[in-house]
Amino acid sequence: MPPPSRAPVVAALRAAGCVFAEDEAELLLAAARTPDELTALVDRRVTGEPLELVLGWAEFRGLRIAVEPGVFVPRRRTEFLVEQALAQAPGATVVVDLCCGSGALGAALADALGPVELHAADIDPAAVRCARRNVAAAGGRVHTGDLFEALPGELRGRVGVLVANVPYVPTGEVGLLPAEAREHEPLVALDGGADGLDVLRRVAAEAPRWLAPGGCVLVETSERQAPAAVDAFARSGLTTRLAVSEELYAHVVTGVRP
Repeated sequence: MPPPSRAPVVAALRAAGCVFAEDEAELLLAAARTPDELTALVDRRVTGEPLELVLGWAEFRGLRIAVEPGVFVPRRRTEFLVEQALAQAPGATVVVDLCCGSGALGAALADALGPVELHAADIDPAAVRCARRNVAAAGGRVHTGDLFEALPGELRGRVGVLVANVPYVPTGEVGLLPAEAREHEPLVALDGGADGLDVLRRVAAEAPRWLAPGGCVLVETSERQAPAAVDAFARSGLTTRLAVSEELYAHVVTGVRP
């Protein structure tokens, strides 16, 4: 049987408004084991399902991160958060990934740092299941619960790097998100409350009790929210700075425990 043709796949994706139709077609062709499977994958994509969920993985800092329906898909801009964490604490041995979603941040940090004690946590059981797949190679442990309540008590005062890709979309703006996010990702991973900073403030308030001396906590936020986010970290007694990537349009607040 001849291999499936690329041209009709590209045409279908273009007609559906996929900007990178050629690249997506190559990925879908590589993922499909049979013509029927290819048809099913293309159908899922043209009806609006995110490419990463169709494929079952997302690329993040050179890693293939497993993702599944109902789990937040890691964004490329969040690679900047990982870069900032590595720059701040290149020798960290205890890493925590809060609001972990797929566990992409924890997996990427462990991959870059080498052997670490890695913990991840999320309130969503679907995210916890997915994260366990992604941090298994690093020996990571994944916990279910609300922020710090999920973590083992023995981590208090020991964490070298704490990353938290908190939800930061204001409640009133969730409806303005692209359909791929609105319809296929969990609301708990998107909605950050009235001004988008509810979860960020909770992380800032409690992080100092979990960080080792000199340990750092990092969160992603928006340009508009950055001043308030910096203020929340500073009010918790953290030495705070804002880093911006113009290329990725990413804004990361870092707080260091004195």
